[in-house]
Amino acid sequence: MTMLRLATLWLDGCSGCHMSLLDTDERLLDLAAMYEFVHSPLVDSKHFPEAADVVLIEGAVSSHEDVARLRLARHHSRLLIAVGDCAVTGNVPALRNATGAAAMLRTVYLDQPALNPQIPATDLPVLLELALPLHHFVTVDLFIPGCPPGAETLLTALTGLAAGTVPGPPLSTRFGA
Repeated sequence: MTMLRLATLWLDGCSGCHMSLLDTDERLLDLAAMYEFVHSPLVDSKHFPEAADVVLIEGAVSSHEDVARLRLARHHSRLLIAVGDCAVTGNVPALRNATGAAAMLRTVYLDQPALNPQIPATDLPVLLELALPLHHFVTVDLFIPGCPPGAETLLTALTGLAAGTVPGPPLSTRFGA
């Protein structure tokens, strides 16, 4: 069996989807026999590789940096998977959409008296006005909802992909689960 090149990215989210991947426990060794992990925050890789067969992306797109990283991953991958409710629907990061990015930044960072007043506003991230799911920016090949999707769901999807099948609904997920 040919090993597939697997990359993972974490955009605006909580890292819960990456934690679910780690929750596969010793079965990570089974995945390591099917996949070469070529990029992931779990292995502290700095640069996205020139080619990945599969990329799992968690989190909503909330900043210009997220857009650039997402487009780079799409360009250099064969199969892009939106993992978790934030990547699929915007979920928690999109809660700020009702008031907009500027109001959220002001409330969270600037209007807090306990914060160091010496921190210039220019050091804050450059956010998009809205936090949006991945498919608003790139073509997504597979959606795996869940908050986060369970380890079994991720294992089923990755094992199926390695076997040459694209898993489809129903994966054992539900929104907000």
